[in-house]
Amino acid sequence: MTSDPVAQQPPPSTDEERLAQLGYTQVLARRMSAFSNYAVSFTIISVLSGCLTMYLFGMNTGGPALITWGWVGVGLMTLFVGLAMAEICSAYPTSAGLYFWAHRLAPARTAAAWAWFTGWFNVLGQVAVTAGIDFGAASFLGAYLNLQFDFAVTPGRTILLFAAILVLHGLLNTFGVRIVGLLNSVSVWWHVVGVAVIVGALAFAPDSHQSASFVFTKFVNNTGWGSGFYVVLIGLLMAQYTFTGYDASAHMTEETHDASTAGPKGIVRSIWTSWIAGFVLLLGFTFAIQSYQGALGSATGAPPAQILLDALGATAGKLLLLVVIGAQLFCGMASVTANSRMIYAFSRDGALPYSHVWHTVSPRTRTPVAAVWLAALGALVLGLPYLINVTAYAAVTSIAVIGLYIAYVVPTLLRLRKGDAFERGPWHLGRWSRPIGIVAVVWVAVITVLFMLPQVSPVTWETFNYAPIAVLVVLGFAGVWWLVSARHWFLNPEHARTVAREAGRVGAPEPVDP
Repeated sequence: MTSDPVAQQPPPSTDEERLAQLGYTQVLARRMSAFSNYAVSFTIISVLSGCLTMYLFGMNTGGPALITWGWVGVGLMTLFVGLAMAEICSAYPTSAGLYFWAHRLAPARTAAAWAWFTGWFNVLGQVAVTAGIDFGAASFLGAYLNLQFDFAVTPGRTILLFAAILVLHGLLNTFGVRIVGLLNSVSVWWHVVGVAVIVGALAFAPDSHQSASFVFTKFVNNTGWGSGFYVVLIGLLMAQYTFTGYDASAHMTEETHDASTAGPKGIVRSIWTSWIAGFVLLLGFTFAIQSYQGALGSATGAPPAQILLDALGATAGKLLLLVVIGAQLFCGMASVTANSRMIYAFSRDGALPYSHVWHTVSPRTRTPVAAVWLAALGALVLGLPYLINVTAYAAVTSIAVIGLYIAYVVPTLLRLRKGDAFERGPWHLGRWSRPIGIVAVVWVAVITVLFMLPQVSPVTWETFNYAPIAVLVVLGFAGVWWLVSARHWFLNPEHARTVAREAGRVGAPEPVDP
């Protein structure tokens, strides 16, 4: 097996030169610092979003013990996945991200196929995680409106709030590009200070707290399944869903200075800082539970909101609920940003229907505006089944985890197969690369199976986990398109030259050698 010819070229002196070596012309504005790159991923992971929007799922599927220990175990496994990804990101810093990595690392004969399916799983996961984040924000906003204005929370009204939030995030990413960059940086401190304030209030204000045995050993099974072991396994979804979206640091590398080191550092730093912050946050909420059944049966539909009210009183509880909602809105905004960059890059290589539309860049803001709105629309479509399926949110989170983690681990698998022929970037794992990669691949294989399984018994049309259907539909569509057409042109250098000549596009991709 031969080494990557691109990686063997002379070391680039600028980010633009490295991008040119990878086959692309600098089109997006490169204005992000290393901290801003990290901030996007940290914001999308958002412990105040993922942990709390899935807290109800955790209370029913394993209870306090699994909420606590599941977070610890899943966080460790996620760090392995992120470390393996970061090493590859350093070698190939482009917004194309995961599917481009797969293309570079796979054997030449099958490289385009590996890249094609990796990209489609990445698109599915990115859209689903955007849907999950903004749907969670809509749920918490509905809970606040219920408390403050007696707003009746219904599936229809939740979907309307969901749509309004997606429109807000689309508008911000269209017209407020510099504001988005500023808000992503502010979001880091909002999360850090927000977690500290909320946990501090929950630690000192309530007259009583749960015992350590309650937090670390109490197991609850309200799923209808008889097997506690099965419940433990599917209950890991709460933590694993929260640890998604950190590939954003890779997708933002074409807009980041010193991308070969800033991108991988952003991935790893966002995971371990979120791991610590999330653990503290979950302990704070679980210790402060005043009535377990009362929180589960809350009229707000959001147990964390009820925990805040019971522990702190109405005024303080609602104020801190606003802190949570603010963090979730930051998170959704950053997710739309990252999602649009993935769509932009994938369509730049012609991989989406009407790609010529989705990879257009606004001459004023130098951002992919059409891709922003496709990301928002795709998220809305994934959330609509909630109107008929009360477990739809858990299904959306399953889709996000499955789609993203398959895309995360395929390049790692190919990097393991490549062995010493892999040309490392300036940030790498040294001799730990192989063992870390093996752990990452095994873990993703396990969770991919787990989160396609039924989550509630008995299984009915109202409780069915439709994640496998969504995955199969996308996989089937991508597979048919590949066999019928895409295998003849996707990432084909001659086809890229022809398209670029015919269209005369500014910023069209340079030919990429398979």
